[in-house]
Amino acid sequence: MTGRDLRALFSTNDRQLGADEAFTNRQGQWQTFAAALAEHLQHVAEPGFDVEDLEAPRRNVLVFHGVGGIGKSTLSRKLEAALAGSGQRPDQWGEPAWPPGRILPVRIDLARSAGTDFERVVLTIRLALAELGRPLPAFDLALRRYWEHNHPGEPLEDYLHRGGLAGRFGKALPQQMQSALGDVAQALLLPGTVGTVVGQVTGSLARALRERRQSVRALAGCARLADLLEAEPDLDALSYYPHLLAWELTQLPTGKSVVPVVLLDTFEETGDRTHRDLERLLQRVVWLMPNAFFVVTGRSRLQWGDAALEGQLDWTGPAAWPGLAAHDIPHARTTLTAAANDRGQQVLIGDFSPEDCDDYLARRLSHNSQPLISEEVRQVITNRSHGLPLYLDLSVMRFLEIRRTGRSPEPADFDHEFPALIARTLSDLTPQERHVLRSVALLDAFDLPLATRAAGMTHEAAALRLTERPFIRENAFGLWPFHLHGLIRSTLRAADDHTDDRWSPRDWQQAAERAFAALGEQLTTGAPPGRMLLVGCLRQGLALARDFRLELGWLTEATWKYVGDSVWEPLAPPAQPDPSVNGLETAADALVEMLSALARRQHEHRERTADRLAAVVATSWLPTELHEMAVYYLAKAQRDLGRSADSRRGMQLVADGGGRLAPAARRGLAHLARFAGDFPTALAAARTLGWAGRHHRIEGDVRWPQGDMDRAAAAYEAARTEAEEHGVAGERATSQAQRAFVLAFTDPARADDELDLAEQLLSGLDLRATALTTKIAALVRDAGTTVEVADRAQALRIEISVAGLASVEATLELALCFHHAVRDDHEGIAASIGRLRELTSNGDYAYYTDIAHFMAGLPLPDGAGSGAQWIGGEGPPRVRWRGLVMSRRRYLSSVR
Repeated sequence: MTGRDLRALFSTNDRQLGADEAFTNRQGQWQTFAAALAEHLQHVAEPGFDVEDLEAPRRNVLVFHGVGGIGKSTLSRKLEAALAGSGQRPDQWGEPAWPPGRILPVRIDLARSAGTDFERVVLTIRLALAELGRPLPAFDLALRRYWEHNHPGEPLEDYLHRGGLAGRFGKALPQQMQSALGDVAQALLLPGTVGTVVGQVTGSLARALRERRQSVRALAGCARLADLLEAEPDLDALSYYPHLLAWELTQLPTGKSVVPVVLLDTFEETGDRTHRDLERLLQRVVWLMPNAFFVVTGRSRLQWGDAALEGQLDWTGPAAWPGLAAHDIPHARTTLTAAANDRGQQVLIGDFSPEDCDDYLARRLSHNSQPLISEEVRQVITNRSHGLPLYLDLSVMRFLEIRRTGRSPEPADFDHEFPALIARTLSDLTPQERHVLRSVALLDAFDLPLATRAAGMTHEAAALRLTERPFIRENAFGLWPFHLHGLIRSTLRAADDHTDDRWSPRDWQQAAERAFAALGEQLTTGAPPGRMLLVGCLRQGLALARDFRLELGWLTEATWKYVGDSVWEPLAPPAQPDPSVNGLETAADALVEMLSALARRQHEHRERTADRLAAVVATSWLPTELHEMAVYYLAKAQRDLGRSADSRRGMQLVADGGGRLAPAARRGLAHLARFAGDFPTALAAARTLGWAGRHHRIEGDVRWPQGDMDRAAAAYEAARTEAEEHGVAGERATSQAQRAFVLAFTDPARADDELDLAEQLLSGLDLRATALTTKIAALVRDAGTTVEVADRAQALRIEISVAGLASVEATLELALCFHHAVRDDHEGIAASIGRLRELTSNGDYAYYTDIAHFMAGLPLPDGAGSGAQWIGGEGPPRVRWRGLVMSRRRYLSSVR
């Protein structure tokens, strides 16, 4: 569907340029409209329908509302064209269900630029009905009386010519009004020239109606005509005359009957929440014409269904307007399914899909029937637009402006914000609403208290009004239910704002400080605080602190709470793309980078994690306790990479500092002792660490290499129980995964249940190494069988290599050694031992090669092996590991 885009055509000298006003889809809105209109037609055709029933609820209005530039006016024009049968209905809309010729569309633009007042609204509706070719005497007499009283000496015909209405609708109305006046004067046997006796005619008619004279029986059926003719013919009375129009429509012969569809566009310009004078008059038209169907397009929903407006408008509340009541309003964008099933009469117009955006841009400008805007440029504009048609339109004009310079527009030219979007968004907001809007542009999401505090206000009224605007989206299930339309938010924050009440950089800085403080208050006073609130406040607080160079404040304590659970939800904003190039210039920069590295380490190679944390440590921007956190996690990454000496230095530094992570660092030193095979030292350290140092898990980690699986399983169970008591989900899942791993060696059937529990505890957590432990445990459980153990191990090798977890790869190889030993596969054992030697060549986990020999019943090479310091000497571990292999063989024989 296209029309000529004159603005584009007059922006270039290129006569070969094709500029069309592209109309894209909106099929969902058409289906909603068509269903509502069909329901209306069915309702007015029912035998019990009474146009003079002024108490029945009204469902004769449909509202399309949305942000400025979303395409509401275009939709209104296309609906008018489709109803007029002008051949401009988009093919995808399909054929209408109503008979041709029965619908009479009347579109009225209420924008101030259109100069529409209430008189013009009433005249426009009557002029559209003039094409019926017959007077509507009840209405025409009242209108003629009103006109001569309020416009003395000004012929209606001259007014219509001057206002352009005569050209739009023809010149039939004055003649039809004259005819109606003459017919009534003749019926009343009144003398004189008709044009000079309108007052006498209407007065005599009113008396005749009250006396129920036979001569005026044609009008006697309109019960309220006499009252309207006797009322003072002012603007208030004019607003009741549409009742006469509605009655006249019911008097039309069956073959001449029509249903007006009145499209009221730009409804937001009828007034505001305080001044509703024009809205009150327009509401009367809708209420008093129940046989007409009204389509309202505007920025905000109609509030007529809100009982709180009682007294401001004539008919309010859900009993009067059941389809406009707040509970019927869909909060999500209208989809085809929602459009077909929604019974509410207020529809939020959604953004274009990416496909629709590209289609719009491809058809908007053409050259030799080919899209003028290249696919690469269209993609950039589409991505930046967030689906807002106004942005597409502004980008088209920018494309032509760049082209006029003689240069071909490039994708980089459209990494651009348009200040015009701000002007369009702010145009109908109060000063307080504008202030709140700019404040919430700093936030990803917000609720009323957060918006109010960010704006520095003491009352929530402005924030509450703002949430009802269509550019505020609502997710009732979100932590903070409201968020600002993405494009409007980015434009408010980035564009060069030239509005009268634009903010200075200091204004933005103060608003960021208020918003940051408000987030901290919500985190400390939330009931209950909860993990979701913690992560939400961190995400928004980190962004504000980084973008506006704020002191860390409450972020420090929030960081400790985040790290303490070892859950590692992803945190926005993303880290700096390349700290080594862009630099970390503030403590907030460093904290964002550190937390991003910690969260991403579950999805990145440990080498990348180590590099990022090393960059943070090198800046020294963070306060001491957070600096030690960066050092500790850098040491953990180095340990995973097999850099034990570097890891030991970092762990010792943190342990010596005596801060919050000192117990964890001492645990790390115990791990490093275990890696080196110094089991007595590791076990002694475990007994001194307490819960903070995860003493039970450390003990389990020492016990299982000895082949002492029962004591290891008991230690891991104690660790899991302790984690549950402290509410630390990550530690609970890790301890359970380790328990499943050790029990997989001793009892495959029992291991199934333990693995199921581990997977349940891992649900919702992001613990990569722990998840890999469960997969290795599953291999150990199946060791000795033919359940594709080797293929599964190869897939795991790839996954572990991508993660950069050297220690886990060695554990996987040890599990394979167990599998080969159970199967008495000498070649497999030899190959696994060879790979273990390569994986442990730096000295860490070298005792794994000893365990492999124990499993296979082989002597240690050179009689010494790795030199590990076993608990109780080498003998007990050798016996236990060989016993596990033989036990598995017996188990497999019994189940075959």
